[in-house]
Amino acid sequence: MEEPLIDIHSDEHFMRLALREARKALVATEVPIGAVIVHEGKVIARAWNQVETLKDATAHAEMLCLTAAQSALGDWRLEHCTLYVTKEPCPMCAGAIVHCRPSRVVFGCPDPKSGAAGGWINLLQSNPPLNHACEVSSGVLGEECLHLIQSFFREARAKKKEIPRREYRFDRDDEL
Repeated sequence: MEEPLIDIHSDEHFMRLALREARKALVATEVPIGAVIVHEGKVIARAWNQVETLKDATAHAEMLCLTAAQSALGDWRLEHCTLYVTKEPCPMCAGAIVHCRPSRVVFGCPDPKSGAAGGWINLLQSNPPLNHACEVSSGVLGEECLHLIQSFFREARAKKKEIPRREYRFDRDDEL
């Protein structure tokens, strides 16, 4: 019996590459979100969350990946590109995505509280004031993507409970 061939052009294949980036974030104690951008069947950019590493609130995986892809193509327009990201983009990232104009966005797990690709709001599709709309596919390896993020936050909460809090007491006459 022959082994099934791996389709290196499938959404699952590229999402696995995004998950690999997310695991890099996990090792760096960052929220484990990863992204890759594909153009003509080839990965042209990859990134992982680096908010804490770079001390930059805008250093989301999607933002870093968009910048790398623009450098790779030599153009700010990412037409005919697909962005794969392990979690539904936030409003900041969705805004940048719309302006960069990739054809598709594929994400793993939804974010019903702050997702901007249909979870909380949808900035990527049918938004008349914006100049571009993306095709969106969701749920690709969604359980695996969700498990990685949930595990990170579960562990972070457990560590937070372990750290003893110091209590400070000041009398009225004490100076701070």
